[in-house]
Amino acid sequence: MLKKLLKKARFTEFGQRYRFDDVLMSNHPGKKFQENVPAFDYNKIFDAWWHKSKEGIPDVCWPGVVKYFALSSGTSDATSKFIPITKDLIRSNTVTSFNQLLSLTRYDNVPKSSVGKGWLILGGSTQLQKGPTYFAGDLSGIQQRNIPFWFQRLGLFKPGKKIAKQKDWATKLEEVVNNAPNWDIGFIVGVPAWLQLCMEKIIEKYELKNIHEMWPNLAFYVHGGVAMEPYKKGFEKLLGKPITYIETYLASEGFLAYQNRQDAAGMHLALNNNMFFEFVPFDQHNFDAEGNMVDEPEALMIHEIEEDKDYAILISTNAGAWRYAIGDTVRLVDKERSEIVITGRTKHFLSLVGEHLSVDNMNKAIEMVSDDLNISIPEFTVAGVPHGNFFAHQWYVATDDKADAEDLKKRIDARIKELNDDYEVERRHALKDIMVKVLPESTFMAFMKAKGKEGGQHKFPRVLKGKMLEDWQNFLKKENVS
Repeated sequence: MLKKLLKKARFTEFGQRYRFDDVLMSNHPGKKFQENVPAFDYNKIFDAWWHKSKEGIPDVCWPGVVKYFALSSGTSDATSKFIPITKDLIRSNTVTSFNQLLSLTRYDNVPKSSVGKGWLILGGSTQLQKGPTYFAGDLSGIQQRNIPFWFQRLGLFKPGKKIAKQKDWATKLEEVVNNAPNWDIGFIVGVPAWLQLCMEKIIEKYELKNIHEMWPNLAFYVHGGVAMEPYKKGFEKLLGKPITYIETYLASEGFLAYQNRQDAAGMHLALNNNMFFEFVPFDQHNFDAEGNMVDEPEALMIHEIEEDKDYAILISTNAGAWRYAIGDTVRLVDKERSEIVITGRTKHFLSLVGEHLSVDNMNKAIEMVSDDLNISIPEFTVAGVPHGNFFAHQWYVATDDKADAEDLKKRIDARIKELNDDYEVERRHALKDIMVKVLPESTFMAFMKAKGKEGGQHKFPRVLKGKMLEDWQNFLKKENVS
């Protein structure tokens, strides 16, 4: 895969600068590639290379002119990132999507008839910003704009081109709700929080007991970007019968992995579709306390990594991302099948005093507490705060069910101690307390709207630091949340 990418890009500026020809002639191209090409994060590769593509210069990191850029601010940075999206990458994403669809034939006890029904894709607007030589917008909007003709001709894509183009999220949602009775939906696709809101509005408007009264063939939910566990309780209240959850790992930079078998513990890496993977052990040797990668990290290839260890991913793609750190951490759960789970973000973990609390720990703890109390906690976020001369964790938990903050605090604390030995040790020493503030789900939604991150692919960050934490605290003060 690496050789295929290098051959295509050998005459680009990047390929000439980092001697792709030498790599291709080497007896060990993987190792030579790592020697020749430095690892990049977004700021490094944009400042050195991608800004030229944005200016319309051809053949910078990938042959040709880059026509599309995905606007992505992730869940941590305030400013938008411009991620190059080439026709080759769009084609690769489509192929991986099709491979995932084919994998449904191996699923047991799922209604195959639902596969030919409508796909409600609640993504970003397909109306893109026009730059001097490019269009920019949400990846979901770019991808929907380039949906294969056969998919559109069959009428499977909902809500259709006109509604998908709508930029205002509230208006788009209203139009989806108004048109819901006209559609026979088999699949729903999108971020859990916004799809849940959509289904709630449909049920309320048409006075339904559950969404299956409107869409009896709804059988699949394709989700990604955030862990599904915190949302499942809320989702199940809206369903009339069980549905099959299918996890995907579709980042702005490419379609990295997908669940390809029923009840799999993880997602299968898309190893043979124009993406080369490297894995950097997520430890103090390769990352600083803020989650920034060192200049020359230890990078392993797929055959070198071990199960049940956390790694940050580097990808090289057919959109001109080379040894690019996308910011996610993953864990290999099945080496034979190359299946991984996402455990968090390199910058979305808390380790104020060595507690090494990951987003994976947080998600699991919230899921367990939700089950214990039989309540829905669709959103939460955590911040590290000073506590006298030491530190504490401040949790903000969203639930519209009845919940006692002190009870939640004790339960969350106890569950994380079970899940994380480092946390359990530090709770006896420098991590002096945890605090829990219970908020309605609407508060989290309102903050996202205030930040211009309503709907589409936007997710609430699980860990708040720096400017985002300051903005959140100011927002709560403004909303009179003490």
